[in-house]
Amino acid sequence: MHDLAAVQARLEPLLPGLMGIKLIALAPEKVVAEMLVRPDLCTAGNIMHGGAAMAFADTLGAVGTFINLPAGHGTTTTDSSTKFIAGAKVGSVVKGESVALHRGRSTMVWQTSITNAEGKLCAVVIQTQLVLAPR
Repeated sequence: MHDLAAVQARLEPLLPGLMGIKLIALAPEKVVAEMLVRPDLCTAGNIMHGGAAMAFADTLGAVGTFINLPAGHGTTTTDSSTKFIAGAKVGSVVKGESVALHRGRSTMVWQTSITNAEGKLCAVVIQTQLVLAPR
């Protein structure tokens, strides 16, 4: 099992760290995180940019895959589909919950739901992660 603080530390120097993604819970079939919607993550209308939502979700699916990988293996996203439903205002905190739909030997599929501070669904992202064998 992976330690939440250790996984968070791996994210800090990368894009997820720059975005301020904070892991809340890790389990083999579910990853939960939060992110403050800062002005630099927004559109001109002061709502979370779609790319920020997609990067948030991509991070959670990748983390879910990472904690399920056999020793020495890696992962990369092969595809992602996003449905935008509502906005998240600047200054609010969004929550992401990513659940495993499939955890196979060569691919894993994760569905991430992003909700705004009012609990309203903002986006649903389904992504496939390729499991990479050691080189």
